[in-house]
Amino acid sequence: MKRTPDLSAAAWRKSSYSDGGDNNCVEVADGYPGIVPVRDSKTPAAQPLVFSAASWGAFVRSVKGVA
Repeated sequence: MKRTPDLSAAAWRKSSYSDGGDNNCVEVADGYPGIVPVRDSKTPAAQPLVFSAASWGAFVRSVKGVA
């Protein structure tokens, strides 16, 4: 059984590509080896999604258009 890590002290950061809006961004938390917690800035109290670092890296490369 996989457990969601305790993210209560997570330091969330917004994408450098955000449009500058306070509540219109995807946020990620660094410092969790092997995983990448992701949340919507519009609903910061909601349960974040947790991706493997490999999956998140593949997603980011795809969005950037890098193979």
